[in-house]
Amino acid sequence: MSALEWYAHKSLGDGIFWIQERFYESGNRANIWLVRGSEQDVVIDTGLGLRSLPEYLYSSGLLQDGGAKEDAACRPLLAVATHVHFDHSGGLYQFDRVAVHHAEAEALARGDNFETVTWLSDSEVVRAPSPGWRARQFRVQAVQPTLILQDGDVINLGDRQLTVMHMPGHSRGSICLHDKDRKILFSGDVVYDGSLIDWLPYSRISDYVGTCERLIELVDRGLVEKVLPGHFNTFGAERLFRLASNYIAKAGICHKVSTFAMRSLASLALRVTNSRTSP
Repeated sequence: MSALEWYAHKSLGDGIFWIQERFYESGNRANIWLVRGSEQDVVIDTGLGLRSLPEYLYSSGLLQDGGAKEDAACRPLLAVATHVHFDHSGGLYQFDRVAVHHAEAEALARGDNFETVTWLSDSEVVRAPSPGWRARQFRVQAVQPTLILQDGDVINLGDRQLTVMHMPGHSRGSICLHDKDRKILFSGDVVYDGSLIDWLPYSRISDYVGTCERLIELVDRGLVEKVLPGHFNTFGAERLFRLASNYIAKAGICHKVSTFAMRSLASLALRVTNSRTSP
């Protein structure tokens, strides 16, 4: 299957494109965002990487300005991982320039498929990307990041800037990217319109509460009007406030006890699964 078949996209305007893997039918299917800049383009998360995402970006014309292939070829392209979980980081190996938060840089560099929580089944991939492909073959490949991110860093695209916000809780290196001028938040799995997951290895409820407090502050200060999340549909500031507030409200002792049990089971399952798929 070609990259043009595997991926699909739609434009949100203002140089932002929403890309998805068409034949990965799962709640884990991550949103991939392409943000065009005057001096640099950024891909936010890369999906599973079962087909070439860079090939798709070039073949579909997403990196061209009115057919100006020379400009597209010269403009740098940076892949940023909001975190290293498999559904977001699987395609990072396809890019020459890769950025990730320092808390997860080592896990990515050694291809740690326990920390990437690699968990993929044949039933979720409804059309095989290549003949004979099986989910048990899938692993997040080791990638040496070319840019290590910290809270407060700014990724300069020329005519727009994306500010890095370290927002742990879902994972220890989760980040959001904030376009302050346009009041857009690329939130990864920090927040999306669904049940927030805090029971994976390296999830931490106390960190997540602090992260949700920062999200609420963004809304209170009028700094976010639109959220482009790691999963599901986009939403606005009111919904962001409600999602963050609801998480804080439920993060009591009962939630912590049940989450501890779920994390223990998830960790055991991931260790067993990834030991079976190890080379």
